[in-house]
Amino acid sequence: MQRAIALATENVLSGAGGPFGAVVVRNGAIVATGVNLVTSTNDPTAHAEIMAIRAACKALGDFRLAGCVVYTSCEPCPMCLAALYWSRCDAIFYGNSAADASAAGFDDSLLYAEVSRPIDQRRIPMKRLLAGQAMESFNTWRARVDKIEY
Repeated sequence: MQRAIALATENVLSGAGGPFGAVVVRNGAIVATGVNLVTSTNDPTAHAEIMAIRAACKALGDFRLAGCVVYTSCEPCPMCLAALYWSRCDAIFYGNSAADASAAGFDDSLLYAEVSRPIDQRRIPMKRLLAGQAMESFNTWRARVDKIEY
């Protein structure tokens, strides 16, 4: 956790991005780290946890982080939390809370509220198109015998 916090502070001082750092650990050894690079890369998905997940998966040669724990300087936002669940890591430890982040200008409450709303009541309009055609890709997936299951 101390390394994640140090990465977050170093990231602010370097001007590379926001005050967020993350560390992926397996068997007591650091596999990968990540810092928030949203503003320096113009990538809204370049959060510390996402960057650490990407680096760890590359280092391990696997899209799963089973057997790994993640230390992050702040409670993960909804995007990062979802990515951490998809990674199948074993545990998540965090320093600052979502309320602390909000007080520092990083408020995710809108995202939490939007996810819980019915699709037709969300701020960004969403409309389903070509559902029948879209099903083709799922049918192709189901029929494939050599697929790698998630």
